[in-house]
Amino acid sequence: MAGLLYRLGRFSARRHWTVIVAWVVIIALAGVGFSLFKGTISSAISIPGTATEQVQNELSDKFPKASGGSGSIVFETTSGKAFTSAEKSDIKSWLGEVADMKGVKSATSPFTTQAQLEDGKQKIVDGRTAIDDGRTQLADAQDQIDAAEPQLEAAQKQLDGAVAAAKASGSYSVAKAQLDGQQAILDGQQKTIDANQAKLDASKKKLEAQSTTLELNSQLLDLSSNIRFVSKDGTSAVGSIQFTTGTYEVDPDLKTAIVDKSAKGVDGVRIYPTSDIAQGVPSIVGPGEVVGVIVAAIVLLIMLSTIIGAVLPLLSAIVGLAASVLGAMAFSGLVEFNSVTTVLGIMLGLAVGIDYSLFILNRHRKQLKQGMDVHESIGLANGTSGNAVVFAGSTVIVALLALNVTGIPFLGLMGTVGAVAVAVAILVAISFTPAMLSLVGMRILRKKERAAIGNTASTRVPNAPMKSWRAVATLVLGVVILGVIALPAMQMRLGLPDGSSEATDSSQYKAYKTLEREFGAGQNSPLVVVADLPAKATDDDLLKQEITIGKALTSNSDVAAVAPIGASSDGTVVAFQVVPEGGPSSESTETLVHSLRDLSPLTSDAGDITLGVAGNASANIDVSEKLANALPIYLVLVVGLSLLILILVFRSILVPLTATAGFVLSLLATFGALTAVYQFGWASALFGVHDPAPILSFLPVIEVGVLFGLAMDYQLFLVSGMREAYAHGAPAKIAVQRGLSAGRAVVTAAAIIMISVFSGFIFSESSTIRPIGFGLAFGVLLDAFVVRMLLIPAAMHLLGKTAWWFPKWLDRIVPDVDVEGAKLERSHPAQ
Repeated sequence: MAGLLYRLGRFSARRHWTVIVAWVVIIALAGVGFSLFKGTISSAISIPGTATEQVQNELSDKFPKASGGSGSIVFETTSGKAFTSAEKSDIKSWLGEVADMKGVKSATSPFTTQAQLEDGKQKIVDGRTAIDDGRTQLADAQDQIDAAEPQLEAAQKQLDGAVAAAKASGSYSVAKAQLDGQQAILDGQQKTIDANQAKLDASKKKLEAQSTTLELNSQLLDLSSNIRFVSKDGTSAVGSIQFTTGTYEVDPDLKTAIVDKSAKGVDGVRIYPTSDIAQGVPSIVGPGEVVGVIVAAIVLLIMLSTIIGAVLPLLSAIVGLAASVLGAMAFSGLVEFNSVTTVLGIMLGLAVGIDYSLFILNRHRKQLKQGMDVHESIGLANGTSGNAVVFAGSTVIVALLALNVTGIPFLGLMGTVGAVAVAVAILVAISFTPAMLSLVGMRILRKKERAAIGNTASTRVPNAPMKSWRAVATLVLGVVILGVIALPAMQMRLGLPDGSSEATDSSQYKAYKTLEREFGAGQNSPLVVVADLPAKATDDDLLKQEITIGKALTSNSDVAAVAPIGASSDGTVVAFQVVPEGGPSSESTETLVHSLRDLSPLTSDAGDITLGVAGNASANIDVSEKLANALPIYLVLVVGLSLLILILVFRSILVPLTATAGFVLSLLATFGALTAVYQFGWASALFGVHDPAPILSFLPVIEVGVLFGLAMDYQLFLVSGMREAYAHGAPAKIAVQRGLSAGRAVVTAAAIIMISVFSGFIFSESSTIRPIGFGLAFGVLLDAFVVRMLLIPAAMHLLGKTAWWFPKWLDRIVPDVDVEGAKLERSHPAQ
């Protein structure tokens, strides 16, 4: 590999314009591909096959009218007083205009919905009054019948006495016709009474049935007594917009149009779209990112003391970034990209693009100072440092591609895009950078350095080992400090961003806080519970089962209210909206989702009822749990990979073990810092964390992959120098100091550049990107400066020669990987 890279470096140096133009063409082709085949970028993060998705599919199937995505609009008066009639009318008109937009199924006025809710309560009151009146009327009718019965009985007795007297006097035959006529009259009256009684009994039965239905409806309505669409003081209201397509398929242009229309507002009313509507694709490059690059440029300028030298790594990074990001985005029309898919690629492409170019450039400068020819120096730098870059970058690529084994599509795609960015950065470093070095020639050195070329003054190298007590103290103190920083990670919770994590001046944040203040935190995270009934149910049987389910749901202390949504057309499925007491990211809401699922199956008189839970909060919990389950598997894979790679590179058992242990320490400490800042809110003002929340659910997995790759980079550049010094006869403990001395400056610069680039993303406008930037920046800080430059040298010192022990049988079968191209360097000595 070293020889191949040497020849590539020489070729790039001789044909520098060919290589430069080739990269320009590649970027142009990537740009054309992007413009022709780019797709829609989604802001949603979802994982197929979750329990929430299964429930949502059932909802779409059983409730087609309710299918499609939805979002809320919060209205608030500017005066702080209740809505006026004119403002209510303007809001209804505004929603009517939104309803007319293409892609919107309906837009519901909160005042209409609140009126319907109150009308329902009034209908119960009116119904009870009507039933009481009916009962009074029926009682009066019953009294009339009851009064007529004795009169009829008395008349019958009188008639029976007359018949008996007529028969006794022998005049019955004469009076028979008259007596029969009277009997017929009495029989007719009895039939009338019996008919009236039957009619009255039927009316009573009907009235009682109506009363039963009314009371069942009352019980059902009581479940939603805490749900409101207009605040109690009348200053805020929540409208609803339903789309014709699913939540993740809604046209971003439509959402943008609604947001823009909201910004114009209504006279006397502020309009805030919630995050369901206003959550757009964040801008990747902002002021923070620009500052990060500027800091990186300053570091390069200080290290190299030449503007050309400082610009060249930045230019290489930009070339690689343009080619990789545009090329990846060209596939966004074929594969679903979300707003964070390219974030990792941009972060890594920029950071490693600068570092990898710097490693080759730094080696080239050293060789030029020794008097080596420009083209020969470029080739040798490419074959030595370039070889190390290829190997180090390959470890990052493998770790990122391994994200695909988690079985989580968006995470695998994110890792793949990041791996592509790193691969392109490597290609740029070993081709474009040599071409640019050839183009600038000797100007890569300062005038003083050019004047001093050929001065072979000896370079001072350490000849004394570290004090053993100092090594022990460094090791113990370092492990303790990292352990303390890692402690908060024991309480780390995972979740996805909600409206509270957005910028305080955003509509999402204002909508979230208004809902929390006026309607309760749970209004920001309503759940949907779908119940599969044991058999088809109608009328009162259906109501009874709904009440059974509703009461079971409200029995949970974390439930604020339950609102029936309705029943499917076939009467086999009923749905409820459940408003939690807590917000979307609260522990109580997470507990509630599990508790509701644990209620299934629910026992009823008709049989067992199966329950399912859906909603944004439920979906976020499912995604977070699946990611949390994937983390241990991925960590074991990466740690195992780390051991194998380092055994191959260093031909040692203990060196890989110490390197991997250091990686795990820095990783756990990074998790602890993330938890402390973003979940506990420590130093929140410094990092712009106004509402602490659970850690971004996929961030730990990303941290494992990226920090592993970067840790192996620094391990390689530092410990390989120790191995080389030991192989050349230096005592093991002195070799540690020599290796550290040789690689410390360039690794320090590379780490500072990496930290600067990542830190720029900490102040991104996106709540998703900010913790990613912090985690990577802090992780590199700990791993480079604490683990690799302090703990590893201390551990290597204490291990001494034992650090390089390698079983003979393993030595025979493991290939000799010349990572830094030492053989090439020996065959091409400096002139």
